[in-house]
Parts: sequence; structure tokens; C-alpha cells
Amino acid sequence: MAHRDGDDASALQRRVWDRAAPDYDASMARLERIWFTGGREWLGARAVGRVLEVGVGTGTNVPHYPADAVVTGVDISPGMLAEARSRMAALGRPVTLLEGDAQRLPVDDAAFDTVVCALALCSIPQPAVAIREMHRVLVPGGRLLLLDHVASSAWPLRAAQRLVELVSVRVAGEHFTRRQLPLVEAAGFTIDEDERLKLGTIERIRATKRT
Repeated sequence: MAHRDGDDASALQRRVWDRAAPDYDASMARLERIWFTGGREWLGARAVGRVLEVGVGTGTNVPHYPADAVVTGVDISPGMLAEARSRMAALGRPVTLLEGDAQRLPVDDAAFDTVVCALALCSIPQPAVAIREMHRVLVPGGRLLLLDHVASSAWPLRAAQRLVELVSVRVAGEHFTRRQLPLVEAAGFTIDEDERLKLGTIERIRATKRT
């Protein structure tokens, strides 16, 4: 039953993001400026080597990666991947784009130097499973980079986030009171950087896969 529930939740995510894909960048523009400020640049400055982006979406992070990075992107939404392909063509940057579930990544063990996941673990049905998959596909000593909105460190705002979740989880599978840090530590990573911003609602994590 749990597996079926997980499949149903993944199917919901595919539908949600397929619908959102054509207008996603425009709808996110204001949030990018005032809430996620500098987050994509932060990720790009820390990505090295063979980079896997989980939940690549429309490819917004790709322009921030080093020019010599070899980038692969995975997303559950064909609509998002279509937008990403258009962006890569406009950039003239070769990127491998794969349709797949973050909870069952369609790539080999120990195949990447860096795994990036930005604004996706908030809606992935089983984030602990996804983080274990990220651990699997990294080389020993590989780097995990996460950016997401999380439960606020201020209780009044955290209470408001819980109220929002009453609708957002049911309609879009999106959570506002998760926090990924304990899951990253439990999966076998060492935390190198952990930064919380905007009353603790935004968290940036850099971690290393222990050898």
C-alpha cells in the first residue's frame, strides 16, 4: 500500500509540474528576487565536475554552473524537461536531460561528483528516499548541494506555514514545514555548510558523502 501511495503521489507531482511548466519561470520571478535571493548563484559557485541536478525543472540553475561542468538533469515532468531543452538550446550548452523519479534515479552508482537539488525536496513524496538516492549516485567524497524552503525558525511563521500546508499538500504535494538537514545526516553525509535565511524559511546545505 505504501508503494502504491508513493506512486500516486509521484503521479500528482508529474501532473502539477506539467501544468506549471509553461509559466513557471514567470511565476517564480518575484520569489526569486525577494525570497530565494542569490540561491542559484550559491549552488553554481559550489558545483564541480560531473553534476547531476535532481528536479532540474526548466533548467534555471544551469547558467550558473561552471563552464567545464558536465551536467545531467533529471525531472519527473516531461513538460518541465521540454522547457529545459528550449533553454539549453538557447544557451548553446550541451546538457543531458532525463525523465525520472528522484526516488528512483535513472543513473548509475557513484557516477557524479556533485548532486544539486533546488526547491524540489519540498514536494518530493519521500524526501529521505530521494536523499539516499543522491548519496548512491555520488562518488565517495562527492558533494551534495541543497536549496529549499523549510520550516521557519520563528514559531508564528511556522504556524502560518502549517496552515498553508492544509491546502498545498493536498492540492500540489508541497510541504512548507519539512527540514532536510536531519535526513542528509542520516543518509551518510557530513555537513560542511548550513545556512538559514529569511527567518529560517530558506536553507542552503553543502554536504560531503563520507567515504
